[in-house]
Amino acid sequence: MNDTIRPPIPPFTQETAAQKVRAAENAWNARNPEKIALAYTVDSIWRNRAEFLQGRKAIEQFLERKWAKELDYRLIKELWAFHDARIAVRFAYEWHDGSGNWFRSYGNENWEFDTNGLMKRRIASINDLPISETERKFHWPLGGRPDNHPGLSDLGL
Repeated sequence: MNDTIRPPIPPFTQETAAQKVRAAENAWNARNPEKIALAYTVDSIWRNRAEFLQGRKAIEQFLERKWAKELDYRLIKELWAFHDARIAVRFAYEWHDGSGNWFRSYGNENWEFDTNGLMKRRIASINDLPISETERKFHWPLGGRPDNHPGLSDLGL
């Protein structure tokens, strides 16, 4: 058992589930794989698209590869549903590749947490939509989304 506590912890309420989602969004927008991996159990199980991972080191390596390809990454997550120790999230993120081609990636995640609030399972389904630079909707400096920037529902996504 891991003795690290990562509040909020389950069982979740509407408020604590939303806090967990925003904390995850902020962490991913900071793009620090080592720090992000600490939010997961040491043996966390992931499915990301068609890739299957287990453990913090695999998560770190995955995120390093991801952000080497997905440049100027900006993410918005939104709570979809929650129950006990599980949270469902919908998200979208914008990024461009090394050739300057822009994409908006849409997806859903299912999260399951241990009693300490660490994520022990993450299942993500993601689709990429090519967009032009003028179609971008996520306009803030790299890093966390400002509190006054619209969320997914506000943007019609």
